[in-house]
Amino acid sequence: MMRARGAKVTDIVVLVVAADDGVMPQTKEAIDHAKAANVPIVVAVNKIDVPGANSERVKRELSELGLQPEDWGGSTVTVEVSAKQRTNLDQLLEMILLVADLATLKANPSRMAQGTVLEAKLDRGRGPVATVLIQDGTIHEGDLFIAGTVDGKVRALFDHLGRKVKSAGPSTPVEILGLSALPSPGDLLQVIDDPIKARQVVTYRQTQAKAKALGARGSRLTLESLQQQMTEGGLKELAIIIKADVQGSAEVLADTLSKLSEERVKVRIIHTGVGAINESDVLLASASKAIVIGFNVKPDRNAVEVAEREEVEIRHHTIIYNVTDEIRKAMTGLLEPTLREARIGAAAVQQIFSTPKAGTVAGCMVTEGKITRAGDAQARLLRDGEVLWTGRISSLRRFKDDVGEVKSGMECGISLDRFNAIEVGDMIEIFHVEKVAQTL
Repeated sequence: MMRARGAKVTDIVVLVVAADDGVMPQTKEAIDHAKAANVPIVVAVNKIDVPGANSERVKRELSELGLQPEDWGGSTVTVEVSAKQRTNLDQLLEMILLVADLATLKANPSRMAQGTVLEAKLDRGRGPVATVLIQDGTIHEGDLFIAGTVDGKVRALFDHLGRKVKSAGPSTPVEILGLSALPSPGDLLQVIDDPIKARQVVTYRQTQAKAKALGARGSRLTLESLQQQMTEGGLKELAIIIKADVQGSAEVLADTLSKLSEERVKVRIIHTGVGAINESDVLLASASKAIVIGFNVKPDRNAVEVAEREEVEIRHHTIIYNVTDEIRKAMTGLLEPTLREARIGAAAVQQIFSTPKAGTVAGCMVTEGKITRAGDAQARLLRDGEVLWTGRISSLRRFKDDVGEVKSGMECGISLDRFNAIEVGDMIEIFHVEKVAQTL
């Protein structure tokens, strides 16, 4: 989602490929998004100073994906660089300018600004902050604007180095302060000179978003839907609350984890938010029996105390792939384990004895495995393939000695717990039932 969003707002893609690693799965994904957005690609083969670097292999792999380098007779601009040694960085910048000239990219700095929200976060000292790429026009301090379902007035602008600026023109990324709430990444930002019109647009969009959210939660319960839910009684649910440092990460995490849902286990995202994990997040998790995932954020002191008191689990992560692996394992843990029977041994009844103390004793020859009464071992008596009794062995003897187990090929005496109707030719099987974890 983040790559797709980036490809849509950019004019030229600089694809960085490590010379020692070559083309990775994420490289292929980035190429697909760039091609889908119909954006020219400049390839920077990085780490050419690293031992084991092989730029020719990278070019060959790229050519297989449709990016034929210029020095191989293709049309893809390729520059070999080293970011650490600053090798050929000037050449890379020249190539970017050359591709830009050929693309005849133009914008009008005199009109009211228009851009795309790249990221949004909640800053403790500054409130809602949006990183915006201005694509057309110029934004100034004091301008009124709308971004998705959020409106605001530019209180301050900061450039990519954190320096305060008065205005920002086309192709300039800026941080904007003065938002009423957090916009979503990918929202279109527009400067509007009429505050009444801005408020009307935002109110309408908020109404639409609320209706969409209510529709996504599902319709009211009816007898038909109740019957359906009852028949789906085997469905397990894993409720999750997501808190991240920036809106884009929270959005991608929610989408990624929702896609993990399958027939037997459903992932339900209860809440997503930006900023530190607070007390209300933990209380919501406690009420809905959810786990809290913090992505690049930590809980505040109150949240930690409440989480310990309410026994709410908070997981901290900085890598999105680790989150998905952990949730997949948690989903596997929700599945009831299957029971599997494991055969331990079998014995054939060859003679019957009656004793006043033990009742009927079967003189047996162990034909397979071992006969044991240790642990959770159970026994069953079979006659002509039909099970007549299942239970525990009450006594196991070798001659006059009481023993714990008898191995294959040896004779023994077996007494069955509360069962005496044993006949010559019967078979006694020993088995135990083990739990096997299900996999998704």
